[in-house]
Amino acid sequence: MNTTLETRACASAAATTQIDDRFNVYTAIHKALRSAMADMLVRIGRLDVDDAAELGATLAQLDALLRWCRDHIRHENDFVHTAIDARLPAGAARTAADHVDHVQAIAELGAEAGVLAAAPKAQRPILALRLYRHLALFIADNFQHMHVEETANASALWAHYTDAELHRIHDELLATLPPEEHLMIARWMVPASTPAERAAMLGGMKTQTPPEAFLGVLMHLRPHLDASGWAKLARAVGVAEAGPGVRP
Repeated sequence: MNTTLETRACASAAATTQIDDRFNVYTAIHKALRSAMADMLVRIGRLDVDDAAELGATLAQLDALLRWCRDHIRHENDFVHTAIDARLPAGAARTAADHVDHVQAIAELGAEAGVLAAAPKAQRPILALRLYRHLALFIADNFQHMHVEETANASALWAHYTDAELHRIHDELLATLPPEEHLMIARWMVPASTPAERAAMLGGMKTQTPPEAFLGVLMHLRPHLDASGWAKLARAVGVAEAGPGVRP
């Protein structure tokens, strides 16, 4: 293992000792973000800049990801950092500072994407490569940042809040999201989660959602799951594996 990474892993080991038996507000959403970021990086890296349709679709996906990142920062600042700082003053200072940098980086990536979209064909390859490299740096920084949140910040929350309180904070955050954002997040979160996590998420949703709407969510998710993953989820939530109106 890289010695720097090994040092960081050892330094955060104490913060992860409770990870299996406490509710972690970060885990599921960070799995979704990591998956979306990794997919985006691969798509930018293989982008055919001479294909106008592919270029437009890829940059539209990047714009959606950057908007999601901005919204995610705001949600964490408003709900999670506020909760930490309320009972541990300046307890979220490190990740709050990261967020300031990330907002700036998001703006810069958006500007680079705009330049690429408007560039003459001859300039697109080098501009796409620049965007790819800068996106990679942004993602690398975010991956480290999310680790700190899932360990140090989560430990601060566990030390000062009960799981019931944390669930309430989490539910209050979710209540601010419009339906289309819930669907977008589910598209990345569910495939990035374990079968047990998927069953818990969708099982809980099934009890709170009208049947037709629930089946609509499942059909929205199905194209993003492999055959095995879909079969396990269908069995867990009690729907036919073929799905209504969907070929087996």
